[in-house]
Amino acid sequence: MKYLICCSLLILSHSLFAQTQVDSTDSSSVTVHKDPRIDMLIKKQIQINELTTRDARRHVQGYRILVISTNDRNKANSAKTKIYQEFPELNAYLMWQSPNMKLKVGDFKSREEAEPYLSAIQRFFPNGVYIIRDIIEVNPDKSGTL
Repeated sequence: MKYLICCSLLILSHSLFAQTQVDSTDSSSVTVHKDPRIDMLIKKQIQINELTTRDARRHVQGYRILVISTNDRNKANSAKTKIYQEFPELNAYLMWQSPNMKLKVGDFKSREEAEPYLSAIQRFFPNGVYIIRDIIEVNPDKSGTL
């Protein structure tokens, strides 16, 4: 029995040793043949990822200026018109939040960006103009970090 176990161990160790030997001609290089369609698939996946994540990068946490909150629709529309006339560079967002219409303007990334506009808007709307936190829209194509 001992003889059988010793012979099997000897044969097993010899076969393991034979598998670890390498060809001595060129043991340091490996040649990989890549299908060129893989590069096309990678480019296609990059395009898909760009399209699917674009909307998520377009809306971020920021600040807007609440200009008016009223239940009179005509008053809210005239305030929006006045904002467009005096501040054409600002986007105006008129939203219905029962029972009021709220006019918010601007897409500011920081409170410091909004403060100069706050004082300018308060000249036209002296009551109830505030800087508030809101989800803002940014353009991911033109913005470097977002």
